[in-house]
Amino acid sequence: MAERFAGSVFVGVDLKTETNNGEHHTSEIAVKQLVLRRGQSFKLAIELAQPFDPNCDPLNMSAQTGSKPTEEAGTLSHFGIPDRVKRSPAAKAVWMVTLDLSCMPRQGILNLVVTPPADAPIGEYSLTVEHKSKKAFLATLVLLFNPWCTGDTVYLSDEKERQEYVMKEDGIIYRGSGHYLAPMKWDFGQFEDHMLTICMKILDLNHKHNDDPAADVAARSDATYVSRVISAMINSEDDYGVLQGRWGGPYIGGKSPSHWSGSHDILLKWLRQDFHRVKYGQCWVFAGVMCTVMRFLGIPCRVVTNFDSAHDTNHNLLIDTYHDMDGVRENDNNDSIWNFHVWCEGWMKRPDLFGDGKFDGWQVVDPTPQEMSDGIYCCGPAPVKAIFHGETQLNYDVPFVFAEVNADCVDWLILEDGSHLKCRSDTKKVGKYISTKEVGSMRRLDITNTYKHAEGSKKERDVFHYATTRDYSKDDYDYYDYEKYEEEYEEYWRELLEEEENTNADTEENINNAGTAGSADRSSEENPENITPRPKLSLQFKEEDKPENGKDVKLKLVVRGTNKDDLRLSVTISVQAMRYNGTPAAKLKKEVTEATLQPSKDLSVPILIPFLLYTKPMLDCESLKVSAVVTNKLDPDQPYLAEDDVVLVDPPISVTMTDIVRVGRECLAEVTFTNPINLRLTNCTMAFSGSGLLREEYEIQLPDLELNKRFIVKFPLVPYKDGQKTLLVDFDCSSFRDIKASCTVDVKPAFLI
Repeated sequence: MAERFAGSVFVGVDLKTETNNGEHHTSEIAVKQLVLRRGQSFKLAIELAQPFDPNCDPLNMSAQTGSKPTEEAGTLSHFGIPDRVKRSPAAKAVWMVTLDLSCMPRQGILNLVVTPPADAPIGEYSLTVEHKSKKAFLATLVLLFNPWCTGDTVYLSDEKERQEYVMKEDGIIYRGSGHYLAPMKWDFGQFEDHMLTICMKILDLNHKHNDDPAADVAARSDATYVSRVISAMINSEDDYGVLQGRWGGPYIGGKSPSHWSGSHDILLKWLRQDFHRVKYGQCWVFAGVMCTVMRFLGIPCRVVTNFDSAHDTNHNLLIDTYHDMDGVRENDNNDSIWNFHVWCEGWMKRPDLFGDGKFDGWQVVDPTPQEMSDGIYCCGPAPVKAIFHGETQLNYDVPFVFAEVNADCVDWLILEDGSHLKCRSDTKKVGKYISTKEVGSMRRLDITNTYKHAEGSKKERDVFHYATTRDYSKDDYDYYDYEKYEEEYEEYWRELLEEEENTNADTEENINNAGTAGSADRSSEENPENITPRPKLSLQFKEEDKPENGKDVKLKLVVRGTNKDDLRLSVTISVQAMRYNGTPAAKLKKEVTEATLQPSKDLSVPILIPFLLYTKPMLDCESLKVSAVVTNKLDPDQPYLAEDDVVLVDPPISVTMTDIVRVGRECLAEVTFTNPINLRLTNCTMAFSGSGLLREEYEIQLPDLELNKRFIVKFPLVPYKDGQKTLLVDFDCSSFRDIKASCTVDVKPAFLI
């Protein structure tokens, strides 16, 4: 729509907002405001009161961003027709304008083609024009990164990937454990209401902007810098960040992290709370929100889950875990292995590292506040290629991420006298099934081989050695050739799958590796020629049935040995409720039994964990840690330790749409849930959300639910965007915490009148 000017050489301007936003892939962001991508031209029309003669009276324009714009910083640009504008010799990020062939200068109709440079700082700009010594304000526009532009550092060549990593508003985040990979639908909602205001505020409220606004705005030309700012701003540790982290209840004054099903409700709450932190988040929530902001700003982004993720606090690439003599994990372990940890990957070039593009591509950026980086709680961007090659000297935070996927593990038993007995070491435990959503489908994409060589391979150990010593004397290592190691990785996966089959693994989403075992590391002064070799034991956990929340959990410990005679064993079984970040929350059970292991036979020890024993502690936990310590009664100084992480599967809940769904027309969603336990469910709530379906989360209270009784909840909604959308449901009650359900909704366009 053209804007008219009164009493001026300028009659009016038409910003062609609808056309420009459509061509710049921003029409879902704004209808009335110009939202553009750098490196791509846009059109506007200016009507003058008199004919236009550029040789006599040029048309000069200016674009500026920030409170202290300068040409040298690239935050101010002067340009015009003809382009005889005086510029600073050090001017950066120069804009250009040309006359479109369709213009009619003799009638004063100027159709202009304006091009912001591909290295311009992103953010909010003022666009002005000057002609015959008269100035006019044309527009406030927003400039974003442009993954469609070859000159932009975030350029992504594949259109399907651009649609997935920039434009798609929903996806999957993987949780659970290395034994059970649990997909969870997540609504990113980057094009929902108020997202433009929210994302601009995230940039302006970061502490670097407060310290030096001009330098901060100028640095927004760099995707590396911007992604680092976002990483810091999603958590609230240092500034006016979005989310407060909390790794255990009670969650007073906020929502449990498991409540959230999407990013937009969190960001909208932050906006409405006048930019005070939202309570509470954990790693998958932090990563989901960061992915939303990155995609909005135009940086291709995906959410990645690392199973059995190391948190190496002393930076020695060793995770030391301490157990009491019953196998119970101690609370004061500084290092830890998280069941899973979730971060983001952003796609960008890294000219700050090397000019040859060696470390361009996916970069780890992690907003979860774990450790400080340059004095603030943020992480990355760390090039995935640098992690793969062990280049731990590079920016940013490569050593920390390298440890998350590569650290070695050592387990210690704490003896009665306080001394420590090394009972197990494992170089293969950390960094399994590194997962993200596959482009264009809802399947899991395993990207472990982009982070490291196959576990246990010579190349993997070489890189580990190089990362810790900076010594790469191996002359057979090809730094650049990923494809060279494909065969090695295929062999690794074949061996891993065979191992899973031997431990009753049934599906990809229920990868059930048996708990590993190790014997104590004690030296002996006895002459080995004069003694009988000690029999070796192996311990494995096996599930009798799929572990379901609401039912007793049944496992068995299988003990195998090399003994030639009957072996009398002491078996201690302990069960703990565990938070997903590797910290114990409660001791649930301890059983000590004695049994005889016969030669060439397996010993099976049944383990029962009653529902009533675990139900309350597991409301605030993600898994059960089952530990076994087995000792030979005749050789008690050589204990064996094994562990298993049991993730409980929630009872089923279904959601369907009852009719054809159309924009602007009320429809009904129907949710069904049956109480499977012999307890009354109280404090029942159900929350509904979904981009394009509901403008914000809607929560309802439900009555109590008795055993075998069911809810049938019919919820009305009016879609406001067409296309394929996802409706998300969260059910919470006294015995089950945040059971999730979702359904795909095909929203038809509105009827034309």
